[in-house]
Amino acid sequence: MSIDALFTPLTVGSLTLPNRFAMAPMTRQASPGGVPGPDVAEYYRRRAAGGVGLVITEGVRLPDPAAGYPSSIPTLAGDEVLEGWRRVVDAVHAEGGTIAAQLWHQGAQRDDADGVAPVSPSGIDGTGAPRGRALATDELPEIAEAFAAAGRTARDVGFDAVELHGAHGYLLDEFLWHRTNRRTDGYGGDLAARTRFPAEVVAAVRAAVGPDYPIVFRFSQWKGTDYGASIADDPTALRELLTPLVAAGVDVLHPSTRRYYVAGFPDVDPTTSLAGWTRKVTGVPVIAVGSVGLATQFRSEKEGEVIRPEPLDRLVERFDAGEFDVAAVGRALLADPAWVERVREGSLDRFTGYDPRTALARLS
Repeated sequence: MSIDALFTPLTVGSLTLPNRFAMAPMTRQASPGGVPGPDVAEYYRRRAAGGVGLVITEGVRLPDPAAGYPSSIPTLAGDEVLEGWRRVVDAVHAEGGTIAAQLWHQGAQRDDADGVAPVSPSGIDGTGAPRGRALATDELPEIAEAFAAAGRTARDVGFDAVELHGAHGYLLDEFLWHRTNRRTDGYGGDLAARTRFPAEVVAAVRAAVGPDYPIVFRFSQWKGTDYGASIADDPTALRELLTPLVAAGVDVLHPSTRRYYVAGFPDVDPTTSLAGWTRKVTGVPVIAVGSVGLATQFRSEKEGEVIRPEPLDRLVERFDAGEFDVAAVGRALLADPAWVERVREGSLDRFTGYDPRTALARLS
């Protein structure tokens, strides 16, 4: 096994990654009024300069008041906003990296502190409690078109790809999960029906961006309200879930996990990860994510605790086994923008780990 294999290029449609490392999307709330400023451009530039092959931006709010809050999360509409994103894209490209915009509708998880009611499939949140209102059937095409318009805008601004956020209990995931989707109009019920609207969103984005522009779809079993949740209980259900998305135009799947190496379906196979199963049942390229480079899983930090580094032997082993095509790195890149370059040059012994008190304090 050799780390060198993770530094080979990968081509998907019109996109060629220089290596197999991505920056995972991480919300920073550092864009006042939705406008990404020069500090945001510098933040992403540093990761590209540090060796990241693909930067996936923090979630970008759709230009719909109900889609997201607060306003410090960037959006993708308006001249000042788009000029800000051009600075970001140009900065990443200048360092030899590529960049994808993650398109995000928060659904029932939207904070309503500004008086705007959240919308979701059934007007309930991940705990089953009433929240906001349920979307009418005739509203769904408008939301699909909002995703499509954002995808077209991202392409025109210069992004190399888009990622649709269908994970963690946000809107698209709320359609996929039986606990948040109790509809009876053809968009709810069995898994095929629950997949219908996310697939329509993918198809709308595909029509907007053209045949070769890469579309990534991020999904997850776990939710912000339930780490043990499941939208697919076995590989057969996973295939049923993902096949319509791929048929609609998804090029790359991004199964979000808190630990990339944990078995996706331990009762079926105690070793193969969710990323590995995703690749098996679809055949498309897969991004693995979850505590890459760190010893403790996401959201398990104790106050004041520094998360120690973890060797990459297990990552290399699973890449060599064909479980995934790209590894997305989150907290390690917040702690050290040059983390990927340290991997390449063999100097990871200089990486001291992740301290949330400093890594989350500011854009750096």
